[in-house]
Amino acid sequence: MRELHELSALEQAQAIRDQEISPVELTRHYLDRIGRIDPQVGAYVTVTAEKALEQARRLEQELPEGPLAGVPIPIKDLNLVKDVPIMFGSSAYEGFVAPVDDTVVELLREAGTIMLGKTATPEFGLPCYTETYLSPPTRSPWDLGTSAGGSSGGAAAAVAAGLAPLAQGSDGAGSVRIPSSVCGLFGIKPTRGRISFAPIIPDLAGMSTNGPIARNVADAAALLDVMTHNRPGDLYLAPPHEGTFLACAGRDPGRLRIARYAEAVVADAELHPEVKAAYEEATKTLVGLGHEVVEIERPFGPEVVPLFTTLWFAFACMHPVADEHVSRLRPVTAWLRERGFATSAPVFLQAQAQLQAAARVALPITNAYDAVLTPTVTQPPRPIGWFEDVDDVAETFERMKSFAPFPPIYNVTGQPAVNLPLYWSQDGLPIGVMLAGRIGGEGTLISLSAQIEAARGGFWGERRPPVW
Repeated sequence: MRELHELSALEQAQAIRDQEISPVELTRHYLDRIGRIDPQVGAYVTVTAEKALEQARRLEQELPEGPLAGVPIPIKDLNLVKDVPIMFGSSAYEGFVAPVDDTVVELLREAGTIMLGKTATPEFGLPCYTETYLSPPTRSPWDLGTSAGGSSGGAAAAVAAGLAPLAQGSDGAGSVRIPSSVCGLFGIKPTRGRISFAPIIPDLAGMSTNGPIARNVADAAALLDVMTHNRPGDLYLAPPHEGTFLACAGRDPGRLRIARYAEAVVADAELHPEVKAAYEEATKTLVGLGHEVVEIERPFGPEVVPLFTTLWFAFACMHPVADEHVSRLRPVTAWLRERGFATSAPVFLQAQAQLQAAARVALPITNAYDAVLTPTVTQPPRPIGWFEDVDDVAETFERMKSFAPFPPIYNVTGQPAVNLPLYWSQDGLPIGVMLAGRIGGEGTLISLSAQIEAARGGFWGERRPPVW
């Protein structure tokens, strides 16, 4: 008989509805695993055990309808949960308690999910690896010597280690897809405007969005259904989706026309041979399922990189830091903020305008296809400390750019994109590939991903992380 954490989230919810298990039993199971295993993994920065059990007891009295009712889902520590500490990955915010819920948190609570705690994130969500001054580094459960990625590193590590059945993450430059790739998970960055950041977090350039991380497509689709919403004042609205995203996971996608390219926009970013192998294997899988795969030129050139980094510098300055706490910032954060504060408003606006112009050129190219295949990252999972094992902080930034040059493209365009965990290195480490879709095309990506998952007999097969 399978243990509770081996069940999918949808299976757990069904078992609760059938009264085979209780929300309290399931919550205690995960809290026990977190207590035993998370010291090795570093997925959680805050565990809210009493609040989780209180939620679970209430759900035993009155369980709402919905496919995920009774299922534990942690919240990333960039998202506000009222009366729970939020530190944004920074020791400069130690002791700060969120005054309100993000609306996505409200929706998860209304859907009957249980918050186990807050998952670790790098400082202000800026790096693509999760190493902070607050807690131990967040490690990939597949190899505890390697990074779980970022900025949703804690969320991905929790799911891959069986410390949560699925998780809420967010993605501003690949922050759902990068950790999903290095942790062997399915992650969705939805279309711009699909999920509101209300009531406090601003939309700004529309680069960032919440998104689900899961071990399988159906669980992620069900979580996307719960998270999807808008609120008055949102700057961006995604095209409406008819029906549920979960229904798309059981729908035949039909024969699709899929583009592919593997040339990164970052000039010195070279693909590792095993990343190339993952990309080619994904292509063979798509062709074997009857889809047409067409080689295209990359829709963006290297000229967009300095434009994107200009925005990156400026967004590093969004979180206010008291003068007496500036010394608590990590070197890469301080380096980014120094450049951000030196960026004038006209330079920022010009960069954003030029990125929009580039997107207007690129979108007609990708819109000719049902999906676009690329690598997710350029290398296998990196060792803990690798990004900062340099003589100059600027080199850390260059390593980040070269490691993950593909995901930010779709933050610029607003297109949905997913990471598919289809390949395993000779060392047994996961290497993902990315599929992007048309604006509003999450349903097609979900249907296609579910078809691939079924053809492969599941993403993991018989594999399990050592800590499982």
